[in-house]
Amino acid sequence: MAAIYQVVNRRASALACRLHSTYVRKIRYLNELKEDDSLCRQAQTSGTFYLFHNLSPFLQKAGKKYLVPQLGAAEMKRILEKFKETEQWIEKSVLIGCSDEHIPYFALDLGALEKSVIESEFQGSFTDLRKALFVVDENDSSLLASAQSLLRWHDSHQYCSKTGQPTQKNASGSKRVCHASGITYYPQMSPVVIILVSDGSRCLLARQPSFPQGMYTALSGFCDMGENVEETVRREVAEEVGLEVESHWYSASQHWPFPSSCLMIACHASVRAQQAEISMNSLELEEARWFGLEEIMEGLKREPRSSKQDDGSFLPWFPPKQAIAHQLICEWVKRQTS
Repeated sequence: MAAIYQVVNRRASALACRLHSTYVRKIRYLNELKEDDSLCRQAQTSGTFYLFHNLSPFLQKAGKKYLVPQLGAAEMKRILEKFKETEQWIEKSVLIGCSDEHIPYFALDLGALEKSVIESEFQGSFTDLRKALFVVDENDSSLLASAQSLLRWHDSHQYCSKTGQPTQKNASGSKRVCHASGITYYPQMSPVVIILVSDGSRCLLARQPSFPQGMYTALSGFCDMGENVEETVRREVAEEVGLEVESHWYSASQHWPFPSSCLMIACHASVRAQQAEISMNSLELEEARWFGLEEIMEGLKREPRSSKQDDGSFLPWFPPKQAIAHQLICEWVKRQTS
């Protein structure tokens, strides 16, 4: 009996530890802010703010590094008073996270205000998000991507799709409500599969006309309504390069804010080497081809700037390490070399 009590007590202690962990406390605090408007408004007076201007995040350069400044509520009030705007602007902010010490993070888009005044005041600049994601650290890039996606969603859901009446956001920005119809709208992500195809000794990469010169990446495509991930993998590979997937397996996932809020579901797929002749869909791709291990390893070392050759052509280079396509390619290399 004593042994049973010891087991029960250990389990109860483990459960209590989990419930009171830093992570659990933080997540529950964030949930309270999302659900309680008065609590969220109170948090706005002590939180920090990430600034955007027409969906471009604000960065400051420090030597060779780029930093994402977290501006306090007092600083925000001071700059907004220069525009004779205060509380109504803070109300437009959206909650994007908090620190382990429960300091809430908000994102605020000041696109209607004069950009140069804000940049001069805080000694920085508003930068295109695609560029910003690859020059800031990993934690900041994740927050910026989430923030822009949420700000974009609010901008495009200001009216109810059923009644045409204006929708109202709650204090945290976790939802919008049409009071005429009673419909509540929640931010959503679109699932996208990104697939690195291999025939055993080579991997297949492709490029679209809109890509930077010389850049190749894995195949990708949105999940169709009613499809599961496995079906999307097979369909996208068949559609884009005319190959039939023999097997596939999941790798990881990543939030990606382009063209809007997407959940990138990264997978590896294999095809038979005897049936690996590419039949490219030219409506979707500019080029698709097989790469051997040596060429992949050289491409991973290559910077975009160093890819241009004297004759004007471009050597292949691949997405940077912040992109999940880079992870897929590195995983393939690891399998080939192990």
